[in-house]
This record gives sequence, structure tokens and C-alpha cells, in this order.
Amino acid sequence: MHNAPSAPTVPPTPPVPLAALLARDDLALRQIAGPADPAVVLYGALTSEMADPYPYLLGGELLLTAGVHIPEAAGAGTYFDDYVSRVVEAGGVALGFGVAPVHDTVPRALVAACESYGLPLIEVPEGTTFAAVARAVWQLMERARTSELRRVTEAQQSLAAAASRPDPVPAVLRQLAQRTGGRAVLFGPDGGTVAAAGTPGAASLAGTDEALAALARLVTTRTSATATDTDPATGLHLSAYALGTTGSTGRAGGGAASTTGTTGRLGEGTAGTTGTTGPATTPRRPFALTLASPHRTPADHTITSVAAVLLTLLTDERQSTPETTRTTSLVRLLLGARPEQVAPLLGAERWIVVHARRTTRTPADPVHPVHPESHPLPYDPDPAPGAGTGLTPTALGAALGTPLVDIADAAGDVVRLLLPADEDPYPAPPPQPGWALGASAPVTPADWPAADAQAARALARALATRVPVVRHTARTTLTALISPQDAAAHARALLAPVAETPALTETLRTWLSLHGSWDRTAVALGVHRNTVRQRIARCAGLLGTDLDDPDVRMELWFALREHLREHADRAE
Repeated sequence: MHNAPSAPTVPPTPPVPLAALLARDDLALRQIAGPADPAVVLYGALTSEMADPYPYLLGGELLLTAGVHIPEAAGAGTYFDDYVSRVVEAGGVALGFGVAPVHDTVPRALVAACESYGLPLIEVPEGTTFAAVARAVWQLMERARTSELRRVTEAQQSLAAAASRPDPVPAVLRQLAQRTGGRAVLFGPDGGTVAAAGTPGAASLAGTDEALAALARLVTTRTSATATDTDPATGLHLSAYALGTTGSTGRAGGGAASTTGTTGRLGEGTAGTTGTTGPATTPRRPFALTLASPHRTPADHTITSVAAVLLTLLTDERQSTPETTRTTSLVRLLLGARPEQVAPLLGAERWIVVHARRTTRTPADPVHPVHPESHPLPYDPDPAPGAGTGLTPTALGAALGTPLVDIADAAGDVVRLLLPADEDPYPAPPPQPGWALGASAPVTPADWPAADAQAARALARALATRVPVVRHTARTTLTALISPQDAAAHARALLAPVAETPALTETLRTWLSLHGSWDRTAVALGVHRNTVRQRIARCAGLLGTDLDDPDVRMELWFALREHLREHADRAE
């Protein structure tokens, strides 16, 4: 058997098991060659009758063909061997061959070539169209995406509920282990096991915990806050998250360590919870969350990250007196202290101001009369049952890792938060379901008022452009220089000659996004490259412009973005 090259990077879409597609009774597909491996997954489906499909494959596809490209004497030469090798080299994971009208049966030489290269060969019967097969693949992918989102949402809710229990740390670990099907272990600053939950199948428990302990030591003694590995003995995927910072404590033998990323230099000291400083610092080993699971999917990573945030809050050494610390800060501010003098009590040198506005409501939310312009709810005016669980300002603060929350209106729809900045030069909070966020640039406490204004402008931009998070940076984008209304009016005027022909606008947008590539545009749209050339030429004629001019391309690209956004608004 030939050795296939390593597969190319596949698109970031949920994979679909080939076995699930073969199980569809309405398609009557049958695998006639290649390994029957249940691990084979698809990332899409593509129809092509090109003799060399390599340029049209992105990797991970089921390639469908009726054999139009096969010459009459193909069985006597190396045609099928060369064809299958190119499919494998391009990253195709399976080949579907349509029986009739070109070929009554699947060529035996093709069957032999697929067996040789280990490429699954699927017979598509006469009554099944390629369009039906492709539609089935996309339906399965959408089902997988919905299932993944539902799983993450349910896990987030259960983790948040566990964090509110009387025994929050063990409860969070139990939920994490249950939701990922693995074993979760929390290690303390001394390297000892604080709590553990779950058993990853029939794996050796002692051996698994030993491997997790080694990974925990790695993230608590080095600069990297996360690490992953695979246990060769069990095949389990291992991951570790440092809860807080690998910096230093406030005073040798004294002040509590900050978990916000503040590190002290030897001889300078960092502020502890009491606001005092000492002459020396000692290395700090934070808590570490570790997980051993049989799989490592994006959903697993998201669920584990949520658990890590919750456990960071629960294990923060400042949690013993959080109210006292915040009250002390407030009193000092009221008595005339400058913000930079009060900020060390909260444990960070740089901060981000975040403005948030609620974008969904549920029947459980209290009803408040709000003006539609002052409190827009653009994302989900009619959410599914339970979609708004956890939309309270307090839950938002917990999700973002800060107790410093200001509810700016009686309805709780507008919230301001103060977050400690990490080491990222331009940090931004992650998107939060049910909220639109605007974040300032990281600033020192002396610039808190300016950061507040930055966050307000960023939130306005997020609401206008319908994106979950906008962050302010020193670098202003071109789109931020004009209002959304002016941008939409300009787009309507510029694209008027082609706006009523969706095929032209979509072809132009795809062609521009792929930097003018005829072949890649044809593949993306599922049409012939000559069709792309004809449509682009027609666009140039109707618009009366030179599409080879980079200035023209840039202006059209911005106009098409506004055109698509406006059509999406109308659809809603």
C-alpha cells in the first residue's frame, strides 16, 4: 500500500463521520473499496470532473465524480493510479463515484487504485444525485455544529451552578469531568492534589494523575500558562492551566499573591491584599487545573477554559476578604486618594474598562419600559427557551473574571466593568452570549476616565456593526471614520448597477476576498472559471470601472461588506 502524505489543514468546521453519511437510507451509498475506518471524517463535499482535482480541494472533502474525465483507454495505463494519488495528496478523504449515465459500473482499475492508496471509494447509485449527497453532508455538519453549541452552553450553565454550591471547587471539577468524559485534578501551590473527579475509562488512575502532575509543574514554573500533551501509555489527551500567574508574592513570608498577572522584581515587592509592600519577593506557584480526556475538541477546550476561570476566582487568595479590599478602595477614593494610589489594593497595574449592553431577553427577565433607540436588542429578539440563562450583570462579571461591576441602569441592561489587563498589548474580553461589549485599551489607573470614554465608543461601534466585541486601539480603522448610515448610503450608490443581481454581487465579493483568483473563486462558488470571468467582466462594465485598480478593489470591498450587512438586517 502506498504511504499517503500528511493531510493538509482542514477548514474549521465540525467534522462529519463518513459512517454517518453511509448510514443515510435515502442516499443508498455503498463503500466498495478502501478501509472501513469509523474515524474517517468529512469537512465538506465537492463535485469535480477535472482530470486533476488537486487545485480544487482544500482538504477533508468527499470528492464526487461521474467519471466524465476518464479516457477510454484509462484501464490499461496509470491513469487511475495517478488520479487517486492526486486526490490523496490534496487531502481528499473519500471518493464518490456516480454510476450512470457515463459509466454503468465503477471501473475496476479505480477500485484497485483506491485500495492501494487507502482511499475510501463510495458507489453513488443512479437514483442519487450529487446535490443530494452534498446537501446531506451539510445537514450533518449543521447538526454537529448545533449539538456542539448546545453542549458548550449546557456545560457553562452547569459549571456556573456548581460554582455557587457550598463545596464549589469539587463541584466544578465533577461537572468538568462529567462534561468532558475525563478526569479533572486541581493541584495546589505546593504541587499536592487539592481535589479530583472522574475516571477516564479503564486507564490507570495512578499513572494518569502522575502525568497530570508533571504537566501541572510545567505550567506553574514557566511563563506559559497552558500546556498540552498526549499520554503514550493511555492515548489520553492531557491539558493544564495555571490559575492566575506564575509571578511572585507580595512579601517574603507575608502578603498574599495576586492572580492578575502582576509580577514583582526582586527588591521592589508587589502589593498584597493589605496594600503594603515589602523589601523582597518570593517565587509563587499558583494552583493548576489539569484534565485527561479521551478527545480534545474545540468544545472541550471552551468548557475547560470556563472551568479554569471559575476555579481561578474560587482559589484566588484574595477571596478571603474581597469585600474588605473593595470597601477600603472605595473609602480611600472618597477621602481624596488618587486612583493610582488605590489600584494596588486591587492587585493590578494596568486595567481595561468594559462597557456592556444586554442584547437578548427571556421571559424570565423583568420587563422594563425601554426606548428602542437607547436599548437596542439586535441579536436575538425572540430567543429560544433558556437562551438567556446567566445574563445577569453579576454572571457577566464572573464570566469575565472580575467582581468590579457597575450596573448603569435600573433594568440591568447597561453595565460597566473594570478588568485587570494581562500581558497582551491589546487585550480584549472574550465574547459573552447575550451581551455586546466595548473594551478600552489597557491603561494605568490615572487614565481610567479616558478609558471609560474609549469603552463607550467601542460599545457604540459593536452595536452599530452587530459584532459581539469591539476593542479600542491606538490604530483607528477606516470603517470607524464614517458612520454606519453614511457607509450604507455610499454602498447603495456605488453598487446600484449590480445590486439587484445577487449572482454578480456574490461573485464579485468572493473574487475580491480571494485576491482575484479565478480558480479559487470558481471552486468556492461551485461554478466554472469561465463563468467567473464572464461575471466579473460584466460587473466591470456595469460599474464602469477598472477592477485591476487596487483602489477600486478596496472601495468595492468596503461597499460589499455594507451591502451584505444591510441585507442581513432586512432578513431579520
